Amino acid sequence: MSAREVLFDSDGVCCAADLYLPDPAPATVPCVVMGHGGSGTKRLGLPAYARKFAAAGIAAFVFDYRGFGASEGVPRQVIDVAAQRDDYRAAVRHVREMPGIDPRRVALWGTSLSGGHVLAVAAADPMITAAIAQVPMIDGLHRGGGLRQRLNLEVAARTLKFTAAALRDIRNARRGQDPFLVPVVAAPGKTAVFTEPDARATFDALGGEATGWRNQLAPRFVFALPRYVRGTAERLTMPLLMILADHDPQASSTYAARVAARAWHADIRHYPIGHFDVYLPPVFDRISDMQVDFLRTHLLANAQSAAATPAG
Repeated sequence: MSAREVLFDSDGVCCAADLYLPDPAPATVPCVVMGHGGSGTKRLGLPAYARKFAAAGIAAFVFDYRGFGASEGVPRQVIDVAAQRDDYRAAVRHVREMPGIDPRRVALWGTSLSGGHVLAVAAADPMITAAIAQVPMIDGLHRGGGLRQRLNLEVAARTLKFTAAALRDIRNARRGQDPFLVPVVAAPGKTAVFTEPDARATFDALGGEATGWRNQLAPRFVFALPRYVRGTAERLTMPLLMILADHDPQASSTYAARVAARAWHADIRHYPIGHFDVYLPPVFDRISDMQVDFLRTHLLANAQSAAATPAG
């Protein structure tokens, strides 16, 4: 299933997206708006989900944040949480105006860092029909892993090196210089966002830099991670599906579940997996099937029931 590239405006910045449509497509279709996490891009790990949603009769609009992938915007490879939420909102506005998309049936999908974004974006937009948050980072102060892991000397040394890199990056920003970039994935002992072997293996299996993703990121983000603690889940008026990895060292599944439980209608699913397992078989197959069922229920089944109900 091929995708059509679409350009849209976000605060004057030209952002790029891939639109996956059902084949054959009916006159109007529901759509799920999908943003990547962390350093990711629209063609790293997300196409498999998008194609599966489109095959189920639901369009998928997969976009790159400003400064990443095929989208414009400078500086490059710098995570700006507020700007990324604005890009989500701009993508939703664009989708609602597209011919063939039903503006009353638009869902949000996010993974990792964007899994937290969707809570905030959906909380401020009651027209969103449903939301999916996968292995979400809800609060930058609540990371995964146990106390023993956090007190590990190797982990502590890696954290200190990464913090030093982030401080250098912030200094560059204050001086108007280019970002000081570090690798996203690297071998153990190196200064990088991820040094776990499963991280490198996953990025390689998903296509790596051949997809438009870059193995570089400005480390300043560590001082500005989001905190979606209040004003998010409890304000959701639409169904929420949250996929949690209980062996996730990046984000606390226990804390995410506690926040999600405040939502009006939350389907919280725990799995004995790690952060990156959701992108590859066999975990991908199981989780994506469940997500398809969730989207069908809230984007397709409800619309069919309404259409079948006689007027008056």
